[in-house]
Formats: sequence, C-alpha cells, structure tokens
Amino acid sequence: MTWILTQSGQQFDLLCPTAPMIRPVDIAHALSRLCRFNGHTRTHYSVAQHSMIVASLVPAEHQLAALLHDATDAYIGDMTRPLKAVMPEYQVIERQIWLAVCERFSIQPDLPACVKQADMVALATERRDLMPEHPGIWDCLRGVQPMKENIVSLSADSASMMFFSQLMALMQSDHRRRHTA
Repeated sequence: MTWILTQSGQQFDLLCPTAPMIRPVDIAHALSRLCRFNGHTRTHYSVAQHSMIVASLVPAEHQLAALLHDATDAYIGDMTRPLKAVMPEYQVIERQIWLAVCERFSIQPDLPACVKQADMVALATERRDLMPEHPGIWDCLRGVQPMKENIVSLSADSASMMFFSQLMALMQSDHRRRHTA
C-alpha cells in the first residue's frame, strides 16, 4: 500500500501523486496540526502558521507560492532539515508531490528567491521566539535578520481556518491576475 487517507477522505498515492489528489482543505487541516521543529517549540507552532508568515513577507505575486512552499508536508510530514538532507529517496518522493502541488495551483516548481529568503527570515524569527535558548550557531541563518514582530502561536483550529481562507483568496486573486494579463 503506497497511499494515505486524507482528512477529506481523499486517497492520496505517495508514490504516484496527481494534481486532482491535492485538496486545499487537506493541506490547511494537516499543516495546522503539524508542529515545526518536530514539536520542540515552547508552544504549539504549526507549519500552516509558518507558511502564512512566509507569505506575508513576499510581494503579492509570490504569495501563493510562499503559502504553499511547504504543502508537501501535508502528505509526508515535516521532516527536520538535517535528516532530510541524508535521505535522497525521501527527497524524490517530496519532489513528485511538489510537482503535483504546482500543477494543482498553477505555480512554478522553482521557488522565487524572495520566497526562499522569506523562509529564512521566518526561521530566524522562529528560533528567536519559539525555540529554547541555546548558544549553538545555525549556519543557514548566518546574516539573516529575524522579523521585528514577535510570533504569537495560533491554535491548530485557528491556523487551519486562516490558512484555508488565505489560500482561497490567493487562488482567486491569482486566477484573476492570469486572466486579465
């Protein structure tokens, strides 16, 4: 068996994902319940909230891609960066799911540089606001400044509703932009 059952009742094939299998409600639900950093934060802090923060840091034309940059986590979890780096098979599966997400939402597979930078700014802010104090250096954050604002964690239900609403609004906005250009 290579499929999972999503919250909406969709059978999602992990090894052969397709765009029709991708449902916004499933992404919002799952990401809001997945904790960043494998749950090693001071409070519940979801991948959905992280994604909304990243989307808030980029220009309007890149917000949909920013909001969805971690959408694969809805299907395969939020694996920590150090472990993901040593698991090439996982990366292949993640890439196939990402391509299905991109097709479903009509976004480019290669994320814009501003989304990657916003992801790092969010990470620096998360480290400051949500992680335990520790003197260790995170090499990936060298030269990255956190946001001025502090992160206040949302409940899973609030994050799910807010993520879903933002996704629907961005999909509508993106659709209008494509058809008026």
